[in-house]
Amino acid sequence: MQIIEIKTLRGPNYWSNYRKKLIVMKLDLQELEQSPTNKIPGFLERLKKMFPTMVSHRCSKDYEGGFFERVEEGTWMGHVIEHIALEIQTLAGMEVGFGRTRGTGATGIYNVVFSYMEENVGVFAAKAAVAIAQSIVDAKEYDLTTDIIDMRKMRERVRFGPSTGSIVDEAVARNIPYIRLNKESLIQLGYGKNQVRFRATMTDRTSSIAVDLASNKDETKRMLEEAAIPVAKGMCISQLEQVKEVIDYVKFPLVFKPLDGNHGKGATINVKTEEEAIEAFHHAKKYSYRIIVEKFIQGFDFRVLVINNRFIAAALREPAHVIGDGKSTLQQLIDTENNDPRRGYGHENVLTEITIDKETLDQIAKYKYTLATVPKKNEKCYLKGTANLSTGGTSTDITDIMHPTNIFYCERISRVIGLDICGIDIMATNLSEPLESTGGVVLEVNAAPGFRMHLAPAVGLPRNVAAPVIDMLYPPGKDCRIPIIAVTGTNGKTTTTRLIAHIVKNNGYRVGFTTSDGIYVQNSMLTKGDTTGPISAEFILKDPTVEFAVLETARGGILRSGLGFGRCDVAVVTNIQEDHMGLSDINTLKDMANVKGVVVKSVKRDGYAVLNADNEYCVLLGKNADCNVAYFSLDENNKIIKEHCKKGGIAAIYENGFITIKKGEWKFRIDKVINIPLTFGGKVSFMISNVLAATLASYVYGFQIEDIKTNLETFIPSAAQTPGRMNVFDFKDYKVLIDFAHNPDGFKGIKEFLTSIESPLKIGIITGTGDRRDEDIREMGRISAEMFDHIIIRQDKFLRGRQAQEIVDLLFEGIKQHDKKKSYEYIPKEVEALKHAFTLAKPGAYIVALSDVIDNAIDVVHSYLEKERGG
Repeated sequence: MQIIEIKTLRGPNYWSNYRKKLIVMKLDLQELEQSPTNKIPGFLERLKKMFPTMVSHRCSKDYEGGFFERVEEGTWMGHVIEHIALEIQTLAGMEVGFGRTRGTGATGIYNVVFSYMEENVGVFAAKAAVAIAQSIVDAKEYDLTTDIIDMRKMRERVRFGPSTGSIVDEAVARNIPYIRLNKESLIQLGYGKNQVRFRATMTDRTSSIAVDLASNKDETKRMLEEAAIPVAKGMCISQLEQVKEVIDYVKFPLVFKPLDGNHGKGATINVKTEEEAIEAFHHAKKYSYRIIVEKFIQGFDFRVLVINNRFIAAALREPAHVIGDGKSTLQQLIDTENNDPRRGYGHENVLTEITIDKETLDQIAKYKYTLATVPKKNEKCYLKGTANLSTGGTSTDITDIMHPTNIFYCERISRVIGLDICGIDIMATNLSEPLESTGGVVLEVNAAPGFRMHLAPAVGLPRNVAAPVIDMLYPPGKDCRIPIIAVTGTNGKTTTTRLIAHIVKNNGYRVGFTTSDGIYVQNSMLTKGDTTGPISAEFILKDPTVEFAVLETARGGILRSGLGFGRCDVAVVTNIQEDHMGLSDINTLKDMANVKGVVVKSVKRDGYAVLNADNEYCVLLGKNADCNVAYFSLDENNKIIKEHCKKGGIAAIYENGFITIKKGEWKFRIDKVINIPLTFGGKVSFMISNVLAATLASYVYGFQIEDIKTNLETFIPSAAQTPGRMNVFDFKDYKVLIDFAHNPDGFKGIKEFLTSIESPLKIGIITGTGDRRDEDIREMGRISAEMFDHIIIRQDKFLRGRQAQEIVDLLFEGIKQHDKKKSYEYIPKEVEALKHAFTLAKPGAYIVALSDVIDNAIDVVHSYLEKERGG
């Protein structure tokens, strides 16, 4: 078997709109295409032995053991690999369940699709599943355990921590979108101007002054003491000579901790001798220049969580420990404790495995124990000096027994320090009585406190502490999204996108839009190039200045990675024509409609899909849409339009020279096409279609007819406004038209326009694109022969796997199919071809450059215009 490619999908996609995280592996079964599983001796038995838990896979049988039945009956190896990839992720602690395997149309080649939780683990699972399946076929041993361990480690390196993950999960549950801004825990919730950011449990509302205060334990202690909050007696030191001074002042037992430390790093508790004090000083010195030394308070370690100045949860924390049975050594007790199914690697389970390190050995040495020591029965042996869950500590929820006085103290502390999310460490015998009664003290205040101890305590009720964070970031009435209009289709996407953006901008929004030319915010191009994929969409949605997004969305990005947004308000499909056929296993117009349909399926339920009623595949999308549908057509008598409006639907039509909105049987005329510059006086039907699409999208979003009319009249086709889309340049004796037409349907649109042009000589500069089918390239040559008197073929870019001469020969064939005597020539370089065309021009000539490199062509034309005008 051979893996041809692996794609990682991260948004709504061709395979599923709801399951956004999918691996798509194109796999060539090679000789195994002739060997379904029932023809491989012993395959099922070896599969069951390696994966006994796979009995839970129901497959199409829809009952336990269904997949094993399929294997016994005979299924192909791609299907088996799909199930293996899912199972090994589950065994590594990542419950995933969606998968499907489909043929590509080529013999033995399949798309194996399955869900993942972490991208790098999903890719690993794809490769490992192929290797595992091959080992079962070959009856060879395979080290599955190592793969599972590696996958768990990989996940732990990249996954969200418990705190970040809980906030993201709560946001998703509330339909709030998120974007991971780096490989760590910096997260954006919401889009555009309505975004908020957080990292772990610090938000963009968190005061930097408050964080500095909380990080300086001495300053925190001083402020709390001045606010009449009980704190432990202590002092701050930085020199070894000060250790004796602090012992004399505070008295044993002591606690040493770095002034700027966190997560318990560098801390030593219950220091009882000068020797221990010196050792504790040096340990803390590794983490901070200054060290805070406090009286060690007998009692229990509590953590109180306050969010938005309100008490949320409290927990009793205990360091990692074991309890003796009078028989087992400490090492054996630790091993037994780590076998608890609640303990796992890193943050994957409620509890973390206890690791034996220097801190553990130092801790038990205080009791003069080693790992070989057998503790007494019921003796509690602490293995760490601090109660952090990440080192194996445990927590018990005590939220419901917090005394009101202590709640008052904690809420006040959050305001004194100024933290929006605040963790308060308290040492006391209990928190069900006021601190004054128990002698308890506040030890420190934490910015970015961990949520894990509250989310999944070892004992007690789990608390959804992420909910109040979202309540704070998005209080009632605050929107998390910005409006999104997505535009897809074969031709006309960019012009339609630009026209909609023009209408939106002039209705008072700061608009961000993506096109095949670049990314724009308002009038500024921020990135140049083809920016119609998910990364470009995300660029706009991450911009905090953007109030409205208009996103051109091409098939390539959908197939490669999925959509860059979860849902949109309006989706426009301009048309579905034969272009890019045969690429990425999209072989028919129905396949292409399914790709474009991903955008339609992303429309929110009360949003609109704006579809071309003149295109049967767009109509098919409308019939399956889960949102409102509005149609547009160049023919008011279009059957789909009539039926749709008869039911009270909304449509845009071209009738009696007007762009008109129909709502039920009522007509609202927007404007005459001769007043709309983009239509070239009504001569360019595909531009009228683009205007209809943009008008309808703007109308169903909610813009007023008068505003739409004004903006249709002020949108001027030009190299600045619509680069490469019907850009006409007037020279003294001839005209030059530059257009991005790059497929047969685009060529037909230009041909229709040229029939209205009177010219003694029409010169066409054409090119092909290597990733189109042979018949498509020939068809472009044939259409060119129909509309031009003389053709110049150029081919210096976009070969995409072909030789230039191969593409040129196909264009020649197409030309000859129409007219064997047609005048044509071959000039490879675009700029040279354009310059040559100028030398051929005579009075009244019309030069048409159907260019795939618009900027070069426009620059050349501008330079010639400047020369002619004496510039």
